[in-house]
Amino acid sequence: MTAGGEKTGLIIAIDGPSGAGKSTITKALADRLGYLHIDTGAMFRAVALSAQRAGIDGGDDAGLARLCTSLEIAFARTNGCCRVLANGEDVTDAIRTPEISLLTSAISARKVVRDFLLEVQRRMGRQGGVILEGRDIGTVVFPDADVKFFLSASVEERGRRRWLELAARGERITLEETIAAVARRDEQDSGREHAPLRRAGDAVDVDSTGLSFEEVLARMESIVREKERLLVGTGR
Repeated sequence: MTAGGEKTGLIIAIDGPSGAGKSTITKALADRLGYLHIDTGAMFRAVALSAQRAGIDGGDDAGLARLCTSLEIAFARTNGCCRVLANGEDVTDAIRTPEISLLTSAISARKVVRDFLLEVQRRMGRQGGVILEGRDIGTVVFPDADVKFFLSASVEERGRRRWLELAARGERITLEETIAAVARRDEQDSGREHAPLRRAGDAVDVDSTGLSFEEVLARMESIVREKERLLVGTGR
């Protein structure tokens, strides 16, 4: 917010299933627009990693509540890359393993965790000039976001992308296993009780299957730029 309480830019929400390319697209779109990128998925992953290290079960709400009260999550830009910090430790790579991915889905279904991070996310984003990506940004975190996208791709395509990422890191897992893991994650995210993955009614659908990265980015940037022009024209 400015000193007068006015937003300094749009609030943009990008939702979608695991492996749809939300983080990569969001980072690039934020760079083009000069907006702040808030990776909400990384925040949940940081909670999951911290719970695993502390030996806290994903269904232990009391334990998770205690964990959240002592957990500080922040983002830092180092050499042009956004790093994720948990209580000052760089956990960017540690939160991206298949094990943490599945644990994150269970952790993110817990209301105590969602309530904790909801306030953190809203505080980070309410000033505007931000892009937030996750699974319930346009439906729960910022239902009044200026622009909402639902970014998706086929489960086979998302599994292939994830498999290539893991293979590049030296992880031994087959393509079939990775696709199955992505499908299981979809079921968990869509079926959870609190804030399940769903498309906001006013979201713009973007299916990246068969599209290049630049084609997806250009389409989304064009939509945001048009929204900015419309809001300027109305004096907002």
